Amino acid sequence: MEQSFHWENYREPLIFLMTAGLVVPLFRRLRMSPVLGFLIAGALLGPSGVGRLAQTWPWLRYLMIGDVEKAAHLAEFGVVFLLFMIGLELSWERLVRMRRLVFGLGAAQVAASTIVLTVFIALWLDMPIGPALLSGAALAMSSTAIVIPVLSERKRLNRAAGRTSFAILLFQDLMVAPLLFVIPLLDSRGAAVSGLQLFWAWAPAVAALFVLVVGGRILLRPLFHLVAAARSTELFVAACLLVVVGASVASAAAGLSMGLGAFVAGLLLAETEFRREIEVTIAPFQGLLLGLFFLTTGAALDIGRIFQAPLTILGVAFGLIAVKAGIIYALARAFRLGAPVAGEVSLLLAPGGEFAFLMIGAAIAAHVMPWVEGVDLMIVVTLTMIAIPFLGAFAAKVTAARPRDEAQFAHLAPGAVVADNRVIVVGFGRVGRLVSELLTRHDIPFIAVDGAAQLVSQAREDGVEIYWGNAARADFLSRVGLSTARALVVTMDAPQAVEEVVTIAHAARPELTIVARARDAEHATHLYELGVTDAIPETIEASLQLAEALLVDIGVPMGFVIASIHEKRDEYRKFLQPHGDRRREKRGIKMSTRVRDMNKPKKQSEAQQIASPPQTEEPQA
Repeated sequence: MEQSFHWENYREPLIFLMTAGLVVPLFRRLRMSPVLGFLIAGALLGPSGVGRLAQTWPWLRYLMIGDVEKAAHLAEFGVVFLLFMIGLELSWERLVRMRRLVFGLGAAQVAASTIVLTVFIALWLDMPIGPALLSGAALAMSSTAIVIPVLSERKRLNRAAGRTSFAILLFQDLMVAPLLFVIPLLDSRGAAVSGLQLFWAWAPAVAALFVLVVGGRILLRPLFHLVAAARSTELFVAACLLVVVGASVASAAAGLSMGLGAFVAGLLLAETEFRREIEVTIAPFQGLLLGLFFLTTGAALDIGRIFQAPLTILGVAFGLIAVKAGIIYALARAFRLGAPVAGEVSLLLAPGGEFAFLMIGAAIAAHVMPWVEGVDLMIVVTLTMIAIPFLGAFAAKVTAARPRDEAQFAHLAPGAVVADNRVIVVGFGRVGRLVSELLTRHDIPFIAVDGAAQLVSQAREDGVEIYWGNAARADFLSRVGLSTARALVVTMDAPQAVEEVVTIAHAARPELTIVARARDAEHATHLYELGVTDAIPETIEASLQLAEALLVDIGVPMGFVIASIHEKRDEYRKFLQPHGDRRREKRGIKMSTRVRDMNKPKKQSEAQQIASPPQTEEPQA
């Protein structure tokens, strides 16, 4: 059967992949947000950029993003995946802790910004009250998709300004669905909406949200238990994508926003043992789809329209940032936030956001808003979104939060940040469980990781903070708090798995204390070469315990037995290290005071004679 190749079918996916391959490394090298690169690339490659030049040079059509609306349907999942990841990081418990900022400051910001912007639009642009109210609400929203990555890249997401910004953005995301419900009830003349109409418009959506929450609580955890028991990476990826896409589509079918359904799904999974592995699995999809979202956003920007009315559009964009920044700063100060925190939050959230495109687009489709005014507002929102990385960099330089400001919001940090300086226990079998029990006895906080779903489920029922996942991945170890960990204990029985975890952890944090379980003396020596602080061979440790029991049983005093066993253990540790103790000395770690000079003449006790060193030749340097 003869088939023909059509370049048009593959042009836009290839353009996006090539753009991602160029934009991300280039802008990271320039220490700028890739978000800005995607927006600029989209504007240049869109119909108003390369598309206009293609009329003169037809060959440029091969580099043009032509069907922006078609790509926008897929790009919308970028925001969906972002909200899912936000839900994973949040959890119900943290949402309760953040209620003052979310439902207090967040609600005040949306209400105040909507009122002020509605009055401004109605008077200055002479727009009817219905479209003006809708425009004010759309412009009151900020960009979750840009602000969160900007804060994360600058490591400010867990600072006071980052937590406050996140709380306000969360309330804005929750308000998108109710505002979208109101659009079909309005008309261009701004007709009044009765309370009964609002009730019948919202009641099905509220019922659908209730079903989504209850159904998710019942089904999600058993689903991932079955998938985890199969030990198939491909099946786990498929299950994650099914949950995100399925929840978002079900939410949209019920009249809610797709992002709200994904957010609820993430919120439900945040309380399960699969949370960290899901984060690692979804992160690449989120990054690609967000890049596509910003690329299509930039492609939708009509550069020609800006040149037709530059003063009006730039003036409205500047006015939007100034008005919203003033409102947010005043409200933040009213909620007793410090001036530096209030200043950084106001600059980050003053520009418009991606949800304005959804609301304005829906209003244009429903003939609630004139097409020309709607397009101009979307151009204004796009221009302000492009300014977010610059505003974030400026805010980080000119504002320095005081220690008391950071302490005031420390309880709003994610769980991994609240309980930092923990010990990470990789492997929760008989050895790992015993280690964790001793850590608990000494009041040392820890977090455990294991790859057996049944074991993890049972440990969580016992109150252990443990996650299911593959610890031999740098991203996963980072998610469970490797960067702030006090120490890492690897107790898995598979030698290769132990080596992989040790290699990744030592490469990420060379100074970290790493204690690993070794199969035998040879394996312990190899682990020392990989960078562990201590390697404990099973065979040697079992021999020492056997010798200890024997000595005590035949009448040797306990004190002599303990001393000889400790001395023998230190001798073996020194013997197994491939280069003596140079690595420890370099890192400033002293050996135990029980180690004695092996060349010093001394009288051995009966216990020491019984537990004498093995007759092996010393390795040559």
